[in-house]
Amino acid sequence: MDSFPDAMATFTATSPNNDQFPFELVRPDLEKVETAIRAQVRDFDSAVEPYIAYICNTSGKRIRPALAILIGGAVGEVTEDHRKIGVILELIHMATLVHDDIIDGAIARRSMPTANAKWGNALAVLLGDALFSHALTLATDFNSIDICRKVGQAAREVCQGEIIQTQRRFDLTLSKEDYFRVIEMKTGALFAAATGLAAAVSGLDENAEKTLASYGMKLGTAYQIYDDCLDLVGSEEIVGKTLGTDLAKGKLTLPILNLLEAASEEQRQKINNRILEQKEIDLPDLVGPGAYDLALEGAVGTALELLEGCRQDLDVLVSSEYKDALLQITYFLENLLQQSRK
Repeated sequence: MDSFPDAMATFTATSPNNDQFPFELVRPDLEKVETAIRAQVRDFDSAVEPYIAYICNTSGKRIRPALAILIGGAVGEVTEDHRKIGVILELIHMATLVHDDIIDGAIARRSMPTANAKWGNALAVLLGDALFSHALTLATDFNSIDICRKVGQAAREVCQGEIIQTQRRFDLTLSKEDYFRVIEMKTGALFAAATGLAAAVSGLDENAEKTLASYGMKLGTAYQIYDDCLDLVGSEEIVGKTLGTDLAKGKLTLPILNLLEAASEEQRQKINNRILEQKEIDLPDLVGPGAYDLALEGAVGTALELLEGCRQDLDVLVSSEYKDALLQITYFLENLLQQSRK
């Protein structure tokens, strides 16, 4: 398989199927979110502010805020509440990235040194904690126990997913069911929170909120599968972050689980031994290029099924340019996944 393109950067690129990628529709709102995120830096002590500012400048492409804003537009109008949900979830996401980098020993993100690479693990852990706590504090601005509870639940899910994933490293009994449980927690939960909470602040009924949260969950899960494949076949130069850490750190992702499932007993034992011994593994050499490609192909196929489910969830929305944008996101990610098959 060819190298995957940068999973994060491509979400803000121009779509090959549209004049403008869907996030362009909410660009003015995303600029307001960006301004709000940078404004949060000033709420920290002056001694801490430069560290938080650095993290804000080296973190993602604001996918979760964009989803919250698109849902707001699709069900009525985009309000300050939708942008605030985006800010809160993005701060939680940034905190998880800081902690992920520590756990993985990553040295680069967005082609910049990670917080742990710059200042060490101890300070990086505390910075992640500071972002988490600040996000939860911001949630109280809604003066709604329900919103605060759902934000807290999403943050808890992410943390639990990371704990379980760390706990199950080098665990060769990990099942696909276990894998999906982990990625739904660590990635899907924040996508689902973005779409579900946006529906909630728009005043939709519980069934519609759950359906739109389901869209977010499926999209986030498909996105994580994509990212897991990226770790195996991506280029650090293109992606701008440390790759190849999953298997080296004992993380059994969907492509690896597919490969182990299809491998012969002898091949499986060799792979298992090298994982446990933390030795370098040339998977195509061990199982053959054909089997390796099929394992990746299977992971891609699973992600495509999830994206089809996303599109079905959007049937709850009436036709609008915002709904079209939410649909186009799924087709854009599908296109990236399809490109990996070439």
